[in-house]
Amino acid sequence: MRARLKALADNQIVRFLALGGFAAAVNWLVRFPLSAVLPMSLAIVLAYVIGMTVGFTLYRRYVFPGSTRPIVEQSLIFLAVNLVGALVVLGLTHALIEAQAGLAWPAFVREGLAHGLAIGVGSVVNFIGHKTLTFRLKNGKPA
Repeated sequence: MRARLKALADNQIVRFLALGGFAAAVNWLVRFPLSAVLPMSLAIVLAYVIGMTVGFTLYRRYVFPGSTRPIVEQSLIFLAVNLVGALVVLGLTHALIEAQAGLAWPAFVREGLAHGLAIGVGSVVNFIGHKTLTFRLKNGKPA
């Protein structure tokens, strides 16, 4: 059992998913208190920035530690990839909220479900971008 857990921990995709899931959970969870004091769109963007900061730190250290790109270059590409991801999350969240308009669920349930699903789609966009762009080695090979 211990060897199996070590093999999972050594797998880059598993690490990305686990740490990305943690960063996404931070993103999703902090949105609720932020929504209590900010408009929904602003709360989503701010929650995304907080989750993105957690993600960059964890990915750089534990998922893609071999990247030879300078940290400034990684940071700028990371921001660009996450900007695309943020637009996907924001647009999809609003679309999914609208798609649930006829449901009798409370607004916070519809918003939470929509935002959670949108984060999942955004994580796929981010994985592809970070694997192929952000943490790529200078010679063009993935980290």
